Amino acid sequence: MSIRNASAETGVEHAARQRHTGLMKMPRTMPLVVYSIAAVLGLLLLWTAVTVSGLVGPGYLPTPQGMATEFAALLQDGYKGKSLWAHIEASLFRTVVGFLIGVAIGIPLGLLSGYSKVVGAMFSPIMAFVRPIPPIAFIPMAVLYFGLGETGKIVLILFTAFNYAFVNAHAGAAGVPLAYFRAAQSIGLSRSQTFFRVVLPAAVPQIFTGLKVAMALSWAVVVAAELVGAQAGLGFMISDAAQLFRIPVVFIGIALIGVIGLVLNALLTGAEDKLVHWKGR
Repeated sequence: MSIRNASAETGVEHAARQRHTGLMKMPRTMPLVVYSIAAVLGLLLLWTAVTVSGLVGPGYLPTPQGMATEFAALLQDGYKGKSLWAHIEASLFRTVVGFLIGVAIGIPLGLLSGYSKVVGAMFSPIMAFVRPIPPIAFIPMAVLYFGLGETGKIVLILFTAFNYAFVNAHAGAAGVPLAYFRAAQSIGLSRSQTFFRVVLPAAVPQIFTGLKVAMALSWAVVVAAELVGAQAGLGFMISDAAQLFRIPVVFIGIALIGVIGLVLNALLTGAEDKLVHWKGR
């Protein structure tokens, strides 16, 4: 009886596996981009329904038509004497400069601290202390030391990018499997050769993860930095428009931050796909 049950269960499991395999082999009827477009259109319809029904007043949530009209006006007339592209360029300049300097410092130090126990022991307590502090907590100090110019804003972004670039580079170097080091020793690689030929390639995927996180947070921090003393930038535009109760401009600024952040992330992802061809292999 038990043999029959075992055979029956085996048959059921085999049939289930066959159905699962068949489902896996079924071609997709529609590309995934269709679902993405449908989700965006559904969100736009919900937005329109909420504004048209009067559940939320136009003073608090503008209609899509009102947003489009205001966006066209910003493209034509700009905001506070500067074109919309000038505000975008100001925010991008601060973000890119701070980001590049931060990762240029954070990645080498992170790799060294992950590869060398001595360097790691030196930096670990410092980074453990600094890591929980939000970058916006340093805004008063940045204003005090660097004034209201560009330097203070770039330093805040530099701190953000450095923090996450360091952490991920350290994790990538420290997480190299022991078997890789034994293989390097077996073929006679020196310590420096092991670092450049084994540790660095193994850590690059984790480094790119850190770069994407650092870029996203740097782009967010620039908005907070522009709330103090800035005369141009998306953060300035959002803050000033909120004080004047120009709600459509506020939403347009927020939407631009999201779209530009998406583009920056896509650029880093494309670079990762091109450069880190061994990822996951």
